[in-house]
Amino acid sequence: MTKPVIDPPSKSRSYNMSQIRGKDTKPEEIVRKFLFSKGFRYRKNVAALPGKPDIVLSKYHTVIFVNGCFWHRHEGCKYFVWPKHNQEFWKEKIESNVTRDHRNHDALHQAGWNVIDIWECELKTNNRKETLEALMVELREDAEYDKASG
Repeated sequence: MTKPVIDPPSKSRSYNMSQIRGKDTKPEEIVRKFLFSKGFRYRKNVAALPGKPDIVLSKYHTVIFVNGCFWHRHEGCKYFVWPKHNQEFWKEKIESNVTRDHRNHDALHQAGWNVIDIWECELKTNNRKETLEALMVELREDAEYDKASG
């Protein structure tokens, strides 16, 4: 496969991209603060696990990925729009992210971990409460399942 031709980015695009963080993002902080306030203790970005999950709840054998809608191609989300410039580059980049996500999820499931994905758009102010409540329900269900099976 040939490498896509990349147009040099504008100064404003270059600056914007340089401001994007890979960890300790605002959406991750929202989830972590919520979990901590509910008494959950966790580890962050555990390199020993596939995909280096954003949040690891060892006691519940659960990992949480807080995904950016753009970077992980959140289908049907208004925050995911294919870029108009350097389309070949972005298609390859985003598709490889999605492929890697699936591979990491499969490896975690094979190792017996419960995997939860939370999307950036689900943490916007208008639906944050419902998302975090749903997370609590899912964690309780995971804990009950683990008790029953193990």
